[in-house]
Amino acid sequence: MVDTPLVTRAMDLARTHSEPFLFNHAVRSWLFAVRLGQLQGIAHDAEVVAVGTLLHDLGLTNSFTGQKRFEIEGADAARAFAREQGLDDARVQLIWDSVALNSTPSIGLHKEAEVALCTAGIGVEFGFQYDRIPPNEMNSILTAFPRLDMKRCFADSVCRIVKTKPETTYDNFAGDFGERFVSGYKRPSTVDFLMDAPFQE
Repeated sequence: MVDTPLVTRAMDLARTHSEPFLFNHAVRSWLFAVRLGQLQGIAHDAEVVAVGTLLHDLGLTNSFTGQKRFEIEGADAARAFAREQGLDDARVQLIWDSVALNSTPSIGLHKEAEVALCTAGIGVEFGFQYDRIPPNEMNSILTAFPRLDMKRCFADSVCRIVKTKPETTYDNFAGDFGERFVSGYKRPSTVDFLMDAPFQE
């Protein structure tokens, strides 16, 4: 696990703006990403992975809520942070991609090593590759950064977005929470868009 001034500042930013459950989720995601990288021998930029995972849910916080889908709001905030810290364009882009794609593992896992590791580390929180983390290490991580009712609190955070800006939830996983938990929520269908497009055939 890398410990540099950049990582410390990213952690401080996440802690300042996130509810405790969300901050712990971000830190656990980082620790899982690091461990998965170690276990698989994946060479990567450790600071980029740290910043990407630590800041990946800024878009779920009250501080970075805008009109775009939450992943983009978070990615834009992480990009601004990375630029302020003097990172070069390539590293900034990797951080933006890590955050923007954090809820789209079918894409993120096939990107650069840093993006893929961020995606995988976050995925452990949802049960993906859970068994790759040795049980004693999992227990240590959960003791240091407990889940704090993660399932309910995370669902509530996403449902707030579904209720306040549903137009940003139709083509991402937030819609899954809307369909399950938000009365009256219904996604438009891509099939309808195609069939109703203003073309004769």
